[in-house]
Formats: sequence, C-alpha cells, structure tokens
Amino acid sequence: MIHIESTFTYSKDLIERAVNAALAHESQSPDSDLTIVLTDDLQLRKLNRDYLGIDAPTDVLSFPASESDPQTGAPYIGDILISMPYAARSADKAGHGLEAEVQLLVVHGVLHLLDHDHAEADGKARMWKAQAEILESLGLGDIKIREE
Repeated sequence: MIHIESTFTYSKDLIERAVNAALAHESQSPDSDLTIVLTDDLQLRKLNRDYLGIDAPTDVLSFPASESDPQTGAPYIGDILISMPYAARSADKAGHGLEAEVQLLVVHGVLHLLDHDHAEADGKARMWKAQAEILESLGLGDIKIREE
C-alpha cells in the first residue's frame, strides 16, 4: 500500500503508477508498503542537514526500512520525501511539467529504497539505466536524469 501525505494537490494515480512501475521493474512485490511525503524546501533542508550533513534543500530524500506489517506480512520498504517547490523549479529548468518531474523523483526514491545508489560510477550507471527504463515504461522516455 502506498501512503501519501501532502499539503499539495497532486494526482495520487500518477504517484501510484510510478511506484508500481519501479517495483515491477525491480521484481518487487506490488504489495510492498511505503510512504511518500510531498512537502517543502524547509523540511527537506532540515532532513538533508540532520541525516546527510548538507545544509541545503534537495529534491528528494529516501529512508529505507526493512520491516513488515505484523497484520499482513507486507514488507515496509521505507519513506520518500519530495520537496514540491524544488521539483517545480527543476521541472521549469529542464523544460518539462511538474507531473513528469514528480514521477521521476518517485522512481528515483523507490530505487534508493531498493538499495540502488549513485555514489559510485558502476552503481550510478545501473541506477540511471533502471530509471531510464522505468520512465520509458511510463511514457516519459524523453525525461533525462540530471544532476545539479
């Protein structure tokens, strides 16, 4: 189950579609539980500072978990937080819509929850390849993964 917390108006269907595409690509159970929080720069800046030592806002942070729901047994894979103002600025800069940017960030976040990482060159190549394939499956093949 996908839990979405937000004070921003956004399409739950698009978020669920992006999550499910990433889970399917990575051969993960569609019954996996996770939480997605659509929030602001202030919250992402605080978390980025507290957990990564970077005192600046960012677009997306992922917090993996390896728990399971005691009632259903479904795996809880973690939390993804997305700064909607940051995403809007990134979408404008890249020349595509906010909906596409949020789907990119959801896919990116899910891949992090599933142990992908882009700190090293080989991990980055694998993660970028997976992202591109998932985005293609969502009809967003023209979206390019950027680094700021």
